[in-house]
Amino acid sequence: MTQYEAVFIMNPVLSDEQVGETVSKFKGLLEAKEGKVLNEESWGLKKLAYPIQHKRSGFYHLLEFQAPGDSIQGLEVELKRDERIMRFLTMKMDKHHVAFAEARRKKMQKA
Repeated sequence: MTQYEAVFIMNPVLSDEQVGETVSKFKGLLEAKEGKVLNEESWGLKKLAYPIQHKRSGFYHLLEFQAPGDSIQGLEVELKRDERIMRFLTMKMDKHHVAFAEARRKKMQKA
């Protein structure tokens, strides 16, 4: 399976519970399509570089996962449909990106 990284920005008016539900929804979608979540990071509420949907901040979340290539399109369709998601980016990770992500995780665990 190929390894991917997805970062999405959620609406800043969501409660902590709603943010958790949104993340759980997309993790469940991945696992239903034979994907495996390797790492997840909540970056919290951050200021945006420019307004999106008249909002100046948003909740950032990162998911690192392995999934079959044909499941990515379905995931992105669901990300587009969900009104809680303002923006998202899904990237296929090459071997250098995977190595960098592993080193970053190890560094964060030490801290």
